[in-house]
Amino acid sequence: MGLERKNTSLPLCNYAVVPIPFEKTVSYGHGTSRGPAAVLEASTQVELWDEEIKREIWEDGIFTAAAVNCKGTTEAVFERIENTAREIIKYKTVPFYVGGEHSVSQPLIKPYIEKYPDLSVLHFDAHADLRAEYDGTPYSHACALYPASRRVPVVQVGIRSVGSDEYQNINAGKVKTFLMHENRDIKKLIPQVLKSLTDTVYMTLDVDGFDPSVIPATGTPQPGGFSWYEALDLFRAVIENKKIVAVDIMETATKKDDHTTEMNVAKLIYRLMGYLSLKK
Repeated sequence: MGLERKNTSLPLCNYAVVPIPFEKTVSYGHGTSRGPAAVLEASTQVELWDEEIKREIWEDGIFTAAAVNCKGTTEAVFERIENTAREIIKYKTVPFYVGGEHSVSQPLIKPYIEKYPDLSVLHFDAHADLRAEYDGTPYSHACALYPASRRVPVVQVGIRSVGSDEYQNINAGKVKTFLMHENRDIKKLIPQVLKSLTDTVYMTLDVDGFDPSVIPATGTPQPGGFSWYEALDLFRAVIENKKIVAVDIMETATKKDDHTTEMNVAKLIYRLMGYLSLKK
C-alpha cells in the first residue's frame, strides 16, 4: 500500500494486500487488469492518519504481496489464485485481494469455505453474478458467486441487475438477495443483513455496488448504487458484529485522466482496515 516500514513481513502484519490483475471474461468495459496496480499507486496519496478512525492504521502492519501471475489458461490462473489464498490463510493477517475481474472470487472463496464451517459471504455488487455459466464458461465474472452459493449462505446487497437466466437463484436456496430498489433505507437494511449473515464472513465487494458517481471506472456500471457513506455504514456494522476472514475488492478499472476510482478504492481499503483495527 505504498508504505515502507520495518517488520512488514507477512507473519508480522495484521493486513495483507494481494493484487490479482486478471481480465479475461469482461463483457463490456475493459481495464480491470490495470486496476490493482492503479490502486497501489493511488494508495501513496491516501493520508495515513484516518479522519474517521483517528489514528494511523498502517502502524498495525500492512504486507503488500507481489501480483499473482495471471498469464496462461483460466484454469491455470485460478489454480495459482487458490494456492495464493491457501498460503495467506495460514497467517493471522486479514487479506485484501484486489482485482481484477470478479470471476477470481471463485478460487479465492473456496479455501475459506473449507476452513470455516460456519462461513457466509457478504456480496456487495450491482449484479447478481449467479449464472451457472455465461458465454460458454462457468469462469465468467457473471458467475462469480454461483459456486459459493451452492455451498454457503450468500447475502447480496446493492443488486440492481439480474438476468433472466439467474433470477431463479436470487432469494432461493442459500442466497438472500436485497434488491437495491426495495432496500433504499440503509438504517433498515443493516440489521437485516446482519441477521442473514453467519458469525464468520468473507466480504466480496464489486466496486460497481457503489453509485457511478463514487466509482466511475468499472466494467459494467449501473445507476442507483450505494453512496460512499451508506456503504461505509454497512461495512462498519458488518465488521463490528462479525468475524471477517478475508475481503476481496473487484472490478476496479482505470479511466484516462481521471483517478477518482483508484483513489477511492485505495481509501476504501485503508478505511476497512481501520474498522478492523478497532476490534483489536
